[in-house]
Amino acid sequence: MGFMKTPTLRHALLGEFLGTALLILLGDGVVASVILLNKQADWIVITTGWGLAVTLGVYLSGKLSGGHLNPAVTLALARRGEFPAGRILPYWGAQIAGAFVGAILVYVDYLDAFLDFEATQGIVRGALADGKLAGKAAGGAGIFATFPAYDNVWRNVFSEFLGTAVLLACVRAIGDKRNARPTSGIAPVLVGLTVWSIGLSLGGLTGYAINPARDFGPRLAAFVLGWRTVFQSHNAYFLVPLLAPLAGGVFGAWLYDRAIGGGLGEGEQVEIDHQA
Repeated sequence: MGFMKTPTLRHALLGEFLGTALLILLGDGVVASVILLNKQADWIVITTGWGLAVTLGVYLSGKLSGGHLNPAVTLALARRGEFPAGRILPYWGAQIAGAFVGAILVYVDYLDAFLDFEATQGIVRGALADGKLAGKAAGGAGIFATFPAYDNVWRNVFSEFLGTAVLLACVRAIGDKRNARPTSGIAPVLVGLTVWSIGLSLGGLTGYAINPARDFGPRLAAFVLGWRTVFQSHNAYFLVPLLAPLAGGVFGAWLYDRAIGGGLGEGEQVEIDHQA
C-alpha cells in the first residue's frame, strides 16, 4: 500500500494559481459570452457559470492547496487557527496571479469579440464619463472587474461584506464533520452551489466579487490591456471588492463557529485539507 504524498508549499501555490486561473477563465468567460456575443439569459447564465467555475476550480486544486482560490477564505482560516499565518501572503500572491492569467486568457480567446463590441458600441477603451468607464459593461471592463449598480459606497461595502460572510459560514458548515456534512467528494459542488445562490440572491448590487483576487487580478489585467482608468472609475470602487470581502469572510467564519459550531460539542471539527 502506498502513502499519499503531502504537497509542498510550491505545489500548493501552483494549485492555488491554476485553480484560480480556471475560476476566472470560466467565470469571466461566461460574462464575455453574455456581454460580447449577446448570449442569453443574462444573469442566470452568468451566476450559473460562476458557480460551476468555483466548483471546477476547487476540484482542480483541492488536494494540493485546499482549494481556497480566494484571499478571504485564506484569511478566515488563518484567523481561526486552521492555516499557517506565514503562508497567507504567498497564497494571496498565487491567487491574484492566477486570476490575472485567467483574465488574460479570456481576452485572448475573445479578442475579435472585444474589438467588434467596441466598434459597434462606439467605445473608446478606458474613456470616462462622469467619473465612470463609459459604455455598456463599463466599456467592456465589466467583463473583468465588478462595478456597483448604485453609487452608495457603504451599501456596496455592506453587500460585499454580507455576501462573503454567507460564503464563509456555508464553507465552514460544509466542511464541519460534526454537522450534517456531505462526503468530501461532493463538497466542491456544494461550495459552487453556495456561490450560485449568493449570486442569484445578493449579487446584483455589486456583481458579488466576494473574492479580492477574483476582482483585483482581472482588474489589473484590464489595466494592462488598455482600460487605464479601471482603478479610478466609480470613485476608486476597486477598494470595495478588495477589502470588504476580507472582513466579511472573517466575520462569517467567526459567526458559524460561535452560533453553530459552539453548539455541536467536541470531536472532529472542520476538516483541514490544507496540507501545504
